[in-house]
Amino acid sequence: MKAKQTSSSMSEGFSQQKFVRRPDLSAFVRLQIAFTALFAQQQRQWGVITQLARQHLISRTFVYMLAATLEQTTQIVFGEARCPAVVSDTSYACRHMLSLRLEGRCSIGAISTIMKRFDVKDSSTGKISHTLHEIGALLPKTLCTHDGKIQLVVFVSDELFAGGRPILVTVDPQSSALLRLELSETRQWEDWKQHWECLEDNGYHAIYLVCDGGQALSKAQKETLVDIVRQPDTYHAIAHRFGGYVKRLERAAEQAIEHEDASHKKIRFAKTAKARKQCRQAYAKAKKRVVQKIDRYADAAYLYQCLVEELRVFDTNGDVRDRRKAEGNIETALDLLDTLKVGYISDAVQHVRRELPELLHYFDVAASVVAELLNGSLDQETLRVLCVAWQWRKEQIKAKHAKARHYCGSREHEWLDLAAAELHEGYEDVKDLVYQQLDQIVQSSSLVECLNSIIRPYLNTSRNHVTQELLNLVMFYHNHRRYVDGKRQGKTPMELLTGKVQDKDWIDLLFEVIEKKQPDFLASSL
Repeated sequence: MKAKQTSSSMSEGFSQQKFVRRPDLSAFVRLQIAFTALFAQQQRQWGVITQLARQHLISRTFVYMLAATLEQTTQIVFGEARCPAVVSDTSYACRHMLSLRLEGRCSIGAISTIMKRFDVKDSSTGKISHTLHEIGALLPKTLCTHDGKIQLVVFVSDELFAGGRPILVTVDPQSSALLRLELSETRQWEDWKQHWECLEDNGYHAIYLVCDGGQALSKAQKETLVDIVRQPDTYHAIAHRFGGYVKRLERAAEQAIEHEDASHKKIRFAKTAKARKQCRQAYAKAKKRVVQKIDRYADAAYLYQCLVEELRVFDTNGDVRDRRKAEGNIETALDLLDTLKVGYISDAVQHVRRELPELLHYFDVAASVVAELLNGSLDQETLRVLCVAWQWRKEQIKAKHAKARHYCGSREHEWLDLAAAELHEGYEDVKDLVYQQLDQIVQSSSLVECLNSIIRPYLNTSRNHVTQELLNLVMFYHNHRRYVDGKRQGKTPMELLTGKVQDKDWIDLLFEVIEKKQPDFLASSL
């Protein structure tokens, strides 16, 4: 009995002791970890935190905590002000609201619950909603250039929907910066006309416009951006539309095969000779139908791949493909697709034929970009290698399956290795320059679809009660937040758009805007 009591008491003691201080992690070792991590953060050296965690068998959160403690201590001891800055209750509460709403993508109710748990002031749902609404009202829905300068960018425009209302979006594809995010009552051509005029009034002018073939967008472009070439969205015009139709034909072929299999099974269970004869006739018809469905699917899939191939910018040697030849090949593929006698495919063929005169405008853009790069000191053969590598990278981004992404990534690295062998020391700078220039070649509005996946969680947690103030907050956060992965890793959209380094966190920049427009907003409420 005593042994049982002793065992029980020991288990209770261990259950209460959740953390054990490791003797091998002395104060000096902890200081070394904190210094190394803090220095890596200041120099933006990626992977150091993970390396420290693995080396000392500790969590990454613990490493971040040591670095933060050292940074705070350093500011107190060696900073200009010996006393820590006083943060008002309102400012402290706003930081929690903004972080949870925009970085955490939490609903108003969830923000209130979390703030109450940590005894943060102004944690009622009404106060949080009102505060975020007021902050959003202080922010613009259109980006503005500095000092009235004019900046030339590519306009990628499309529409999102929330609660039945359209959201008009225009984004710069190179930086991914949202130029204007507007909640509208309608999506008529007059709305788009005003949308683009506001951008021009704020200093952003279009090099060319990328959008789908909607009537409102097309008419607005003819009324507003008269001298600007419209690049139809090749993704929606061909890849997305015909890809979906090929999938539909594939499903029809699979259903025909299933029906054939069921017809064959009925023969074995037929009771009479007459029934067996009828089942054999039905099976023969099913087999014939399967052949027709499979042939139609195979032809459509092959022609679809031919269409997609003609949309590629560079050939296998890295030269810009001939636009007229590509248009001729597309017309031939469309004629063959029309012979399949499938109603919805024939309708799509007619739509693409109408768009074809403008569909391959990006070939001309690619030719001018390549010519500009050749005017520099870059060797033509090296440029061709980098053009092929860039195209494989685009294919990797578009790939939907892991196997395809891995294959495209490996092909890109193969071509980049060839470029590195030729360039030696200046490889990284040249590669970044070429990739940056080639990114001007935009042929679809798929970036808006990506931004839709970013914006949609905020719309979903708003229960369809979307306001312009919320969109203003989302736009400011997106433009000033720092990417943690991808080709823009370590950069913010505003840095890429303006070329200026952003040395402050997005919340600090937001507070600067608030203090400028409403100085007493963040004052202490004591």
